[in-house]
Amino acid sequence: MVTLDTLDRRLIDAYQRGLPVCERPFAAMAERLECGEAELLERLARLERLAVLSRVGPVFDHARAGASLLAAVAAPEAERDAVAEVINRAPGVNHNYLREDPARSALAREHDFNLWFVMTAPDEAVLEARLDALEAELGREVLRLPMLEGFHIDLGFPIPWHELEVP
Repeated sequence: MVTLDTLDRRLIDAYQRGLPVCERPFAAMAERLECGEAELLERLARLERLAVLSRVGPVFDHARAGASLLAAVAAPEAERDAVAEVINRAPGVNHNYLREDPARSALAREHDFNLWFVMTAPDEAVLEARLDALEAELGREVLRLPMLEGFHIDLGFPIPWHELEVP
C-alpha cells in the first residue's frame, strides 16, 4: 500500500494536464505548489518508482510534430524476444508491446501480428525509410497502420481521494 501525503495529491491533481511550457517547468510547478524544485523532483521520482505515476511529460500531436504510425510484426514465440529487441533498437520506436489472443492455437498465433509498436519520425519520408530498414533487418513484413482520424482522449480525471483512504 502506498501512502500519499497532501502535497503528493495536490501534485497529481494539479498536473494531470497543463504542464508548464517554459525554461524550468519543474520550478514553475514547485512555485505553484509552494515547495522547492528539488523536493518536487524527488517526489516525482518517488511516485514513478512506486508506479503511482507511469510517466511525467507532455503528450505531443505527432501529426504536427512530424510523422507517426502504428505498426505490427508477426513473430513466432521462439523468436519473439529477439525480434522485439531489434524493434526496440530502431530509431523512433516507442510503445512496443505484445498482443496475443490466448484463445487461438499456438500454430495460428505463429502467423499473427503480435508485436505492436508506434514509430515516429520528423516527416513521412524518414518514417518510410525507417520502416523499410526495420523490415529488411527483421526479414519479415511490417504491417503499417497510419492514423486515418485522430481522437483526443483526455486521460485526466478527478481522483476521489477520500474514497481511497484506508481507515
